[in-house]
This record gives sequence, C-alpha cells and structure tokens, in this order.
Amino acid sequence: MNPVTVPAATILAIEDDPILGAYLHQELQREGFRVTWCRNGLEGLEEAGRRPFDVVLLDILLPGLNGLDALSQFRQHSATPVILMSALGAEADRISGFQRGADDYLPKPFSMAELQVRIEAILRRVALERRHQEPRTAPSGQLRFDEQASDVRRGDQWAGLTPSEYRLLDTLYRSQDDVLSKPFLYQQVLQRGYARHDRSLDMHVSQIRRKLKAIGYHEQQLRTVWGKGYVLSASEAG
Repeated sequence: MNPVTVPAATILAIEDDPILGAYLHQELQREGFRVTWCRNGLEGLEEAGRRPFDVVLLDILLPGLNGLDALSQFRQHSATPVILMSALGAEADRISGFQRGADDYLPKPFSMAELQVRIEAILRRVALERRHQEPRTAPSGQLRFDEQASDVRRGDQWAGLTPSEYRLLDTLYRSQDDVLSKPFLYQQVLQRGYARHDRSLDMHVSQIRRKLKAIGYHEQQLRTVWGKGYVLSASEAG
C-alpha cells in the first residue's frame, strides 16, 4: 500500500474518552500526522478557531456541547473536512450528521487502519481539488461551480454544499446524461468501496437535491436510475 498522505497534515481530534483519545493521538502521530486532541466540543471549537486543520475527527457523544451541535457551529465558518465518530448506529443520527455538514461517518468500534484510509482519502481529494481553482459555468449559464469554495451558486445564491456534496455534484456534472453506478461514485467521490448497508451516498444525493431546489435551480435534475445509479440530466419540460 502506498498511501498519498501529507507528512505534515494536521488533525484535530475531539474525543472525550481518555483511552480512545490518547490512542488516536499516539497512533496518528506515529503515522506522521500532527495531532491536536481536545476533550469536549467547546474546547474543540476554540482550537479550530485558533488555526486551520486539514481534517477534524469529531465524536458525537461529547459532554456539554455535543458533536452534532459543534459541527453546526463549525460549519458556519469552515469547510474543513469532518469525519464523525460515534457508537450511535441509528440512521437518524447518520442523516443528521450529513445534514449538518459531515464528510464521512465512522461507526465505533473501528480499526486504526480504516480510520487512516478514510483520512488519506480525504487528503487526496483536497489535494486534487486545489489543482483546479477556476470557477466553471454550466451550459445553461445559471449554475456556477467554484472549486475553491467547494460550492455552486445560481446568481448571487450559494447552495451551501459540503465538500463531499460538491465533489459528488461535480463528478455527475462532468458526466452529465451518463448513469454513474454507486460503486463508481463511492470509489471516485468517497474514496472507499461500496457496501449495500452504507447509505452515505444516498444521503449526499438527497441533500444536493434539497439545496439546488432551495436556490431555484431546475435546469438539470439529479435522478435515481433504480438498479444502476445516478445521473444528472436536463429537466423534463412541463
């Protein structure tokens, strides 16, 4: 395995469990990351406001300010990728996490190998995105892609996409009218293999549809092709 990691990549780990927190701090530093460990949501937000990080690892069940509320506040001023960590397995918790701007969701218990792969995938995507900074305009002239902001806008209205949602929409836009399979999109956008029980992609699609509708964009629609995948194509007339 030859992971594409950045030796000096910085990680903010917000985890109240002293054993898991210390383990994350130790093992990730051993892998070459620079790790800052905070034990609650407020402390984590304060640290994130002091300096930028490449990835944030955020537990949901935190004392005081819980992880989901901390994520909502964090997203008001930062697009830094966030991986949620939680022993909560309910679908509602996962959906809420993605709605508030999470890029990935890692259920506990997890292996350090899986966590490292997910971090490396995010770092690869960020590195690729930074190579292309020029905004692009869709053929209709109404939807503008801004790779630096990881967002799209129609006129003066920004959709408010998360980085993962932006990557998904951008991938579908580049192959518009072609059906892209779920396994392909998991590998291309989320940088991991597809599993039937993993609904992360479906949740991202749902959020993109809602956000495009909110800014009044109707020229193209993100459609589900049952049994095959997703396609971005022109809206049907009338």
